[in-house]
Amino acid sequence: MSEFTLDDLEKIVDARSKASPEESWTAKLVAAGQPKAAKKLGEEAIEAVMAAVTDDRDNLVYESADVLYHLLVVLKVAGIPLQDVMAELERRTAQSGLKEKASRQS
Repeated sequence: MSEFTLDDLEKIVDARSKASPEESWTAKLVAAGQPKAAKKLGEEAIEAVMAAVTDDRDNLVYESADVLYHLLVVLKVAGIPLQDVMAELERRTAQSGLKEKASRQS
């Protein structure tokens, strides 16, 4: 199993975002701003959904990697550290999913 983490990916996104947009896809996305970064995230999410519903395991793995990468780019542009998302997940998992979902519907 790989020891590569989302924290590692976040650091790579951060470093590459500081490169020249002519040399880095990440820098190009960041320079284009949130509309472009969010659009790419949406496109990749749709591709992941299509792979899931067609039971295309290999493509689902590939597209899931794209979703995670583009999500981290969107978070970078928004100035939201991955740790904030992880803290929210930790908060939510402190109770059952059904209770957590019910608490949001009030």
